[in-house]
Amino acid sequence: MTGRARIERVLDRARWAPSGDNTQPRRLQIISDDHAVVLGSDTRRTVVYDLRGHASQIAVGALLEHVAIAASGEGLRVTLSRRPSSGGSENEEHPVFDVRFSADPGLAPDPLSPFLETRTVNRRPFGTVPLTFCEKKELEARLPEGYRIQWLEGWKSRFAMADLNQRSGKLRLTIPEGYAVHREIIEWNARTSEDRVPDRALGLSPFILPLMRWIMGRWERVAFFNCFLGGTLIPRLQLDILPALFCSSHFLLLAPAPPRTLDDYVAGGRALARFWLGCAARGIQFQPEMTPLIFSSYVREGIRFSTAPHAPRLAEEIARRLSRLGGEATDRAVFLGRVGRGAFPSSRSLRKPLPVLTDEGQNERNPSDDASGKA
Repeated sequence: MTGRARIERVLDRARWAPSGDNTQPRRLQIISDDHAVVLGSDTRRTVVYDLRGHASQIAVGALLEHVAIAASGEGLRVTLSRRPSSGGSENEEHPVFDVRFSADPGLAPDPLSPFLETRTVNRRPFGTVPLTFCEKKELEARLPEGYRIQWLEGWKSRFAMADLNQRSGKLRLTIPEGYAVHREIIEWNARTSEDRVPDRALGLSPFILPLMRWIMGRWERVAFFNCFLGGTLIPRLQLDILPALFCSSHFLLLAPAPPRTLDDYVAGGRALARFWLGCAARGIQFQPEMTPLIFSSYVREGIRFSTAPHAPRLAEEIARRLSRLGGEATDRAVFLGRVGRGAFPSSRSLRKPLPVLTDEGQNERNPSDDASGKA
């Protein structure tokens, strides 16, 4: 037996794993002194950026890797297994993972363990000095076998990413489905947030934030500003163009084969966690840039994601440009982001406390029963 206190310490550190817009699409249960359960719950029914549940599956995979890393600091080995649904088929919306712990006094702590709580997102511009050969090789060495990084370096790639991101920004800011997500995930007048993204962490100028909050109060205001007052121009400049230009490199995280199944995306999340923590260990700042990849997947799979008439055309252009930038390997990408050197962000998302995530005293259940559905 490992002791409940040790399991609680592991899960309390692991809960800092990343998730899209701080949704935290999971619940945790401590079954015994050597057994915990991770209950996933994706946001495909409410979030336009997660219509196949892949973003949530990546987040669950990142959590599982954080559990394994945190456990190593307690001298515990972890064995993971996903339960089949009661009908024998994959329950993709609500996967359940059993986590078994076993004591191993000779186990050395994972060198990424000290950075579980400090790893974060930085949406501000970075420095443009390239990563060194040794830095890139060290980061790549963190990845599981078969995964690799495709670096998108140099001014030509950065300009291409700035163009790609601003097109993606225009799409997400001008569709009602995007507005429904953005309205819910921002915590205004905040530097930290346990279950959303604080507005001070968005990357917008503090002079713009009050106007943005007022505009986002109603979709009619958003539509009016978009049509007549160029309402997306400043957000796209500050959120998409400048960050894309000012960084060391953009990157694609490539899986051994094109991801298709729930297990593929969970494995991709575990690989992402190690790469992201490796950046934190090096003091390298990190930002996800997932919407071009997401919209491109919708085009590839023929998914109708918006009622806005202009959405399919713009998504198709995004898909073409991403394919041109990433080349033949783009269909193996599970993550797109940027890295660089810069000051640690003064505002960040926190996480729900462990007692909230564990729902202690309740029976095992579907975590979506009380999930907010925020992106």
